[in-house]
Amino acid sequence: MKQELVSVLNGNAFAMGDAQGDMEADPCAPIGLFSFDTRFLSHWVLTVDGERLQALSRDDLTYFETRFVLVPGTASHYVDADVSVIRHRSIDEAFDERITVLNHSARPAEFTVRMEIGSDFADTAEILRPVPREPVVVADTDGRQLRIRYERGRFTRETYVSSTAPVEVDGRGMTFRIRIEPDGQWQTDLHVGMVIHGAGGRDLRADIESHRQHVREGMRDDLRHWFDQAPHLVADRAALGAAYRQALADLAALRYTPLAYTDRVPVGGLPWAMTLYGRDALVTCLETLAFTPELTPATLRMLALLQGGQLDDYHDEEPGKILSELRYGEAAAFDEQPTALYYGAADTTPLFVVLLDEYERWTGDADLVRQLRHPARMALDWLTDYGDPYGDGYLRYQPRNTVNGVANQTWRNSPDAIVDRTGVEPPFPRATCELQGYAYDARVRGARLAREFWDDPEYAEQLEADAARLRERFNRDFWLPHRGYYALALTPDGEPVDALTSGLGHLLWSGIVEPDRADALAAHLCGPDLFSGWGVRTYADGQRPYNPVGAHLGAVWPSDNALVAAGLRRYGFDAEAAQIAAGVFAAAETLGGSVPEVIAGYPRALTKYPVQLPAAGRPQSWASGGLLMLLSTMLGLRPCGENLLVDPAIPTGYGRIELLDVPGRWGRTDSYGRERGSGRRARVGDQAGMRRAA
Repeated sequence: MKQELVSVLNGNAFAMGDAQGDMEADPCAPIGLFSFDTRFLSHWVLTVDGERLQALSRDDLTYFETRFVLVPGTASHYVDADVSVIRHRSIDEAFDERITVLNHSARPAEFTVRMEIGSDFADTAEILRPVPREPVVVADTDGRQLRIRYERGRFTRETYVSSTAPVEVDGRGMTFRIRIEPDGQWQTDLHVGMVIHGAGGRDLRADIESHRQHVREGMRDDLRHWFDQAPHLVADRAALGAAYRQALADLAALRYTPLAYTDRVPVGGLPWAMTLYGRDALVTCLETLAFTPELTPATLRMLALLQGGQLDDYHDEEPGKILSELRYGEAAAFDEQPTALYYGAADTTPLFVVLLDEYERWTGDADLVRQLRHPARMALDWLTDYGDPYGDGYLRYQPRNTVNGVANQTWRNSPDAIVDRTGVEPPFPRATCELQGYAYDARVRGARLAREFWDDPEYAEQLEADAARLRERFNRDFWLPHRGYYALALTPDGEPVDALTSGLGHLLWSGIVEPDRADALAAHLCGPDLFSGWGVRTYADGQRPYNPVGAHLGAVWPSDNALVAAGLRRYGFDAEAAQIAAGVFAAAETLGGSVPEVIAGYPRALTKYPVQLPAAGRPQSWASGGLLMLLSTMLGLRPCGENLLVDPAIPTGYGRIELLDVPGRWGRTDSYGRERGSGRRARVGDQAGMRRAA
């Protein structure tokens, strides 16, 4: 059985190793110490007198620190071990490990403690097959330091390891020859610095040494402040409170500051998406506006700063297009991959406008709307200028980079994700259904911004007219009357791709659906072909390509389900939304810990336990954010002018839920809900179901 992997992380820096704390490069997993898409440690193995260590216990203190209690040898030595070892590791801008060796015997003891150290400086894009490199290694025993440096033209990365205790340093590690008195202990602190060299040799990760003594306590203070600023949840169901707190902790862990930027934005998630993904960040911010709205301004500003400004086929860039991916690794630096700034997404651009409008509705921050007027208008114009290549009013995508670009430029980005019921792929350019919903919503919201904040009523009228035409056209061309749902996509010739998918929920969320068709969509979303019991599948059972372990052909995504449930509530399907929320929370509660990015779509009655997929990230920002959005949907939280509207639809078995100090333009306010059939459904600020600003 594969051994458990243990990680510490902070933003986009993380260290992943085995249950003993050792790190050895593995072609199947990102083992090692990583930051900004480079592996700074690929080998970090501790021995005592030449023996590897075995774990007695582990204490995960926070997301950025953990502690291992170990003994040398095999399990048979546990009972009478004369020596034990504690490894306390933590990560901020650097990586630190305190090694404590304890002598439990009644006599003095001498030990040889060895830390094997190595770095291959692999790019995260090549972990499965790292390119051989020849770093320069400098061993400095007098300075108690080992330096490993890799340089390729302007791309320079360096790892340095220093010790607080006397040590022998060689090109492959550090050796400590120690003597410990009876019942005594020995200790050293190993500090691993990660340097990204910029112009003039300057460390682009900034000088952290001047404040290192205060970093760890500062991180604890920051985490406490993060929890204090978020709403306080009081729930009859204890597991709901635990899932909520874990989701908040995950979101705190997955904040990072990009190079040459000043504020923190969400990364995608551990282990493969530890960087800024436009789609993930935008959706995460939308999911968390009722909880952690401070994520949104930095994200919008960062994406506006990197907005496309030219035609560039290799990077799929177009004027007005919002970024898909930002990477700092070697492959990106030398354009071996187009990911230094990659724009291969058709949904990020409308979602940028959707988030800007929704953020103002929650916070009343009109200044940001005015500051981002130009990027928002460029994004809206992109929908027509570049997003509609046929001029028929539909948002379509076709990769400009046909060598190593992303083929499916929606959240369903697996190569085989867009297929009809029989498995046939439509030709490019593809107009998927959710893209039309996002484009419609962006135009409606953009019209409000233009009228209320940009003083441009003429532009507002144009956007409203475009939205109305899109809605009429969409409901004519995408609707499949013989099946009772909307097509997954249209081909270039206008033929429907007739697959049944969770995209129906995204359409409800966007508001593009005609009300008289919503009943049919709700029935499909909560029927046995789409609803697994743990949530709505991406692709319905009963179709030839269906695969319960296929990421976009039948698996269940919490982030997807959050939008589906919100869409159902928008159209008044409260019981159906509650059913989906209960399924996803049941999966999270059963698994414990961070909610996975995706689980298998097996029927709940069959597996009895949510099945995780090997490639699923955990934690993931939009999965953790999805739990918060589901909670908000259960309570029916919605900004309404200067008030917070509360309209609960609580699943059976959840009892009473209180969410206290919800932030927004009203200041701070409370919301309450109780499951139906257990007394009064809700108590809110006044008889109209509205809590007025404090």
